[in-house]
Amino acid sequence: MSEYDAVLFDSDGILVEPPPAETQSTATRAAFHEVGIDEPARTHVQAIVDGVTVGELEEICTAYDLEPETFWEARERHDERSQLEEFERGVRGRYDDVSAIVDLPVDCGVVSNNHHSTIEFVLAYFDLERAFETYYGREMTIESLELKKPNAHYLERAIADLSAESVLYVGDSESDVVAATRAGLESAFVRRPHCRGTELEATPTYDLEDLHDVADLVRGDGRRRA
Repeated sequence: MSEYDAVLFDSDGILVEPPPAETQSTATRAAFHEVGIDEPARTHVQAIVDGVTVGELEEICTAYDLEPETFWEARERHDERSQLEEFERGVRGRYDDVSAIVDLPVDCGVVSNNHHSTIEFVLAYFDLERAFETYYGREMTIESLELKKPNAHYLERAIADLSAESVLYVGDSESDVVAATRAGLESAFVRRPHCRGTELEATPTYDLEDLHDVADLVRGDGRRRA
């Protein structure tokens, strides 16, 4: 029997392959072009791709005399479109081991820093809707930048939906581990190829190889703590 009432999963890097940095850079440059900036500074493009804060976004827009809301609307639209096109063209796909967690004996959910509408697309496109009782991505607003992980906001909303007390969060980044800790959850860090050698400052409850390990853990077949 599982010691968890529920399991929450990140999406990019856990359920599906993460978006390539160049794809995100191209989408960001397209957004700049749409609002009249043909040659944005490389450092500004990189800052947005790396996870811009509200303050950084406002400074970048001030440098080009742009309204932050206007630029951000364009950026989010181009970013989402580029992601959906990559899924549809087969450039990005679902990890094979996701099949190991679609029938877990506990309620499951998805919590991601990606757009809520993108997560909705992913679950439908890869036929994963039945595997998850709830899911959260962030809204396409500037305000959502302050609510994404490592903020525990969306994790807490998912926990409330599932009425769960003992919850495991599965992710592939430091911010996932920190967000889980802030939400009072145990965490599992999955070492996908893109994070195989990552050295974490925050310590996850479990350090695992793949989703088969997660499934074994949740079913009570294995317990490998970090």
